[in-house]
Amino acid sequence: MSGSYDVIVVGSGPVGTAVARELADAGSGLRVLVLEAGQALGDTAGGHVKNIADVDERDRLLAGLATGPGPLPGGTPARPGTTLVGAPDMPNAAVSTNVGGMGAHWTAACPRPVDDEVPDCVDPAVLDEALTRAEALLAVTTHAFDRAPLTGAVQRVLGELFDRPHRRPAGPMPVAVTVGEDGTLHWTGPAIIAGDLWDRTDVELRTGTLVRRVLLDAGRVTGVEAVDLASGERHQIPARAVVVAADAFRTPQLLWASGIRPQALGRYLTEHPQVMAASLLDERYVPADAPIDADLPATAAAAPGGGAIVPVSGVSWVPYAADRPFHGQVMQMDASPMPLDPGVTVRPGQVVGLGWFCRKELSPDNRVRFDEDAADEHGLPAIRIDYALSDVDRASIGAAVDEVRRAARALGQPLGDPFVMPPGSSLHYLGTTRMGAADDGTSVCDPTGRVWGTENLYVGGNNVIPTATACNPTLTAVALGVLTARSLAASLAATPVAEEAHA
Repeated sequence: MSGSYDVIVVGSGPVGTAVARELADAGSGLRVLVLEAGQALGDTAGGHVKNIADVDERDRLLAGLATGPGPLPGGTPARPGTTLVGAPDMPNAAVSTNVGGMGAHWTAACPRPVDDEVPDCVDPAVLDEALTRAEALLAVTTHAFDRAPLTGAVQRVLGELFDRPHRRPAGPMPVAVTVGEDGTLHWTGPAIIAGDLWDRTDVELRTGTLVRRVLLDAGRVTGVEAVDLASGERHQIPARAVVVAADAFRTPQLLWASGIRPQALGRYLTEHPQVMAASLLDERYVPADAPIDADLPATAAAAPGGGAIVPVSGVSWVPYAADRPFHGQVMQMDASPMPLDPGVTVRPGQVVGLGWFCRKELSPDNRVRFDEDAADEHGLPAIRIDYALSDVDRASIGAAVDEVRRAARALGQPLGDPFVMPPGSSLHYLGTTRMGAADDGTSVCDPTGRVWGTENLYVGGNNVIPTATACNPTLTAVALGVLTARSLAASLAATPVAEEAHA
């Protein structure tokens, strides 16, 4: 498929793929082109890397991805599948460049936002329905780890500590995971969202193609300028509308490079400060007949069919509430991250990892900005990050450390003290093209994702979420992408092509 398109989607991550899927499913025959700078990892375009059965092949594919800066002072090396941005204020800020984006590597946690996490510029009933659709696209379930041993004991302890009448109770984490009839587990990558999308005649996924500029004429998008990264050839691709869903750093970068610069572009950058700890579940919570060697795979490599989720890693959840501004993700592990005393026997699921994500206070001074005097490897303005914690943030992190310490002690034997990860470690970056109810300088787009001052340019991703949150953002971002696709489809249907040509 070539020529002009109805919609070009920039980025093939969870949101870009969801937008393309919803547009294609609208039944109006729209021609959709999805442009992705990276390549597919394995045979399945947008598949999660943990579903690749051959571990050596998986490692080879990950090693073949682009590399970036080494760890900065105060930071750690890039996680497999990611590249560090190279920002001293946020040393662990990272991006993924492959089909599926970060969705090919994520932990698949999909809690719903609640209380003040919910954007107030979207009708609650509309958002609720979109979240339900996003859960279907992502194949979200709370039953993926029902076989995990000792999970009930972990959740009972957490519930006794944190459950309150006005809070959602501690329980299983909603995760984007499919459970096969034989019990094998499969991580959701954007390939699951896509379904048969890439086989449809009116949809094209074009990899190895970097968009350098959105083409705009008097407030109306006419297409994009792209470069084939293999040949270096540049070309313009016409389109009736463009959706940019290229992550929280490269989406505002592309708008900036295109001369589209709303006052709030790149500002209100947030992430989730992350507190970590581990504990060995006390023997009093372990049934006397609990097996030492369960009939379950002990490592990802041994998972049946290469499912790559370790079933002993039961994933529990301590939900966010407005009066405790953090969200707990609790994973039972197949091995201790810390040396244990000689003679200590660990049953499957007995080592419990605790990860608390904290809400970050909103500030326009936390931002992504772009250096006109320096270029990145593709000739675009280099990404710079200004980011700092406020007194409110430090108090929240301190409270989270105390709460994690209490949880580790209640569960059993803490394995070391809680520690705070370097900024950027959560990989949850929000707000840099945030939505708002009015074009008042505090937002980049309206509640449908349409960029202020344009007729047919939209943005999507975690970066459109306008609120200070603690929950994993992917579900919310996909739900907002669903709303974007619906609004865009309706707009295109209401505007004949001939009328656009003369606009």
